[in-house]
Amino acid sequence: MADTPEAIYVGSETDNPENKLYFELKWGNRHGLIAGATGTGKTVTLQDLAEGFSNAGVPVFMADVKGDLSGLCEPSEMEDFLVKRANIIGLKDYKPAAYPVTFWDMYAKKGHPVRTTISEIGPVLLARMLELNDTQEGVLNIAFRLADEDGMLLLDLKDLRALLVSMSERSSEISSEYGNVSKQSIGAIQRSLLRLEDQGGDKFFGEPALDLSDLMRTDTDGKGYVNILAADQLMNSPRLYATFLLWILSELFEELPEAGDSTKPKFVFFFDEAHLLFDDAPKALLEKVEQVVRLIRSKGVGIFFVTQNPADVPDTVLGQLGNRVQHALRAFTPKQQKAIKQAAQTYRANPKFKVAEVITELGVGEALVSTLEDKGTPSVVERALIRPPTSKLGVASADAKRMAMKADGVGDKYDKTIDRESAYEVLQRRAENAATKAEIEKEAGAKAKPAKKKSNRQGVGEAAMKSLVRAVSSSVGRSIAKQLLRGVMGSLKR
Repeated sequence: MADTPEAIYVGSETDNPENKLYFELKWGNRHGLIAGATGTGKTVTLQDLAEGFSNAGVPVFMADVKGDLSGLCEPSEMEDFLVKRANIIGLKDYKPAAYPVTFWDMYAKKGHPVRTTISEIGPVLLARMLELNDTQEGVLNIAFRLADEDGMLLLDLKDLRALLVSMSERSSEISSEYGNVSKQSIGAIQRSLLRLEDQGGDKFFGEPALDLSDLMRTDTDGKGYVNILAADQLMNSPRLYATFLLWILSELFEELPEAGDSTKPKFVFFFDEAHLLFDDAPKALLEKVEQVVRLIRSKGVGIFFVTQNPADVPDTVLGQLGNRVQHALRAFTPKQQKAIKQAAQTYRANPKFKVAEVITELGVGEALVSTLEDKGTPSVVERALIRPPTSKLGVASADAKRMAMKADGVGDKYDKTIDRESAYEVLQRRAENAATKAEIEKEAGAKAKPAKKKSNRQGVGEAAMKSLVRAVSSSVGRSIAKQLLRGVMGSLKR
């Protein structure tokens, strides 16, 4: 039995395949957890749930960390082990199927470019991305405040850089009104921007910015689009990855209206490698994550955290994840054994087995499943074989990806970058105007200045020279006169 309009077929009990396990769509906005060690089947579970939501007309967003989720755009190749699994669990109508997929890539290599603007991401998340301390974050807040008051758009990194240079030149003036803005703090922010640019973060900022409505689409058959973000390269910059996904959640929370009770969610978000969101996160950010997770379900958005161990997720967030699929965990160290015991305690006990023991015994493709039922209470945990996906398991062919990107209808909107006038151009024009004005004033001042009158007074050197000439002239004249007189008197004597 496959998916129904009310529920997603997850799998069947390992010891009793006749007992089918379903995830009810009406609880899709109550969030969930997919956990398990590497190689235990988390990716298949994620793919199954994405297919189920898409079949129900619910769009999905997921990050493809290992590059093996792109196969959703192609039908299953019906490998023997998949067909065998389908037969074991009694999935009689197991047929291959492809799903509508939109590929995204911050680096614009494996999908359409996904961007936002500096203004839209805001100072809090940007400070997290840049790893700024409290003082530097305060200066960044002042930069955003100045841009708002001056009506300047902060779209990309060059806009923010230009604004920081302007702030450095006016640091004394700004400090007197907004608080201390030191050139050292500005320099630290500029260096952090340089590091972010080296990681490729500059490609994330700019226009056209991502329109969230383009994530929440259905195709002509009513299937929800599966949005796949290429994250294999992005994972090399974990802060950038985590902050980007948190930004999407924040935007969804701010833009979507209240949904109330519904038969299915509006949108489902899968956060793979979820521990990256919480590692070394400051208290303020953790509080923001907790708030978004708690409140966003009222907007009809479901979040599934995908990670190796439930302990990777803070208790304040873990307590809000009602739907859980737990694959095998390893218990090689005392710390791992303790984590398994803690994970087992979060499930509603099943008298047929001990959860803490079964977690370490699960085979590949097996999982402990507990979903919400009745009035939102967790079901008794069951040991289950997860159903095989109907789309291709693994990487899609290059041709299939190319066809999907041509058919998704968003390429014309996002594939070409737009660079309109923003803070960089405004500040550059102001600097040029100021330089031109200063040059004009300088020239005008030079013309208005009266010419110097020639002085009749002799300089010291000039007077000395004239005196010397007069003295020499007088001496020579007397000598010549004496010689002439002698000549005249001599001729008279003769």
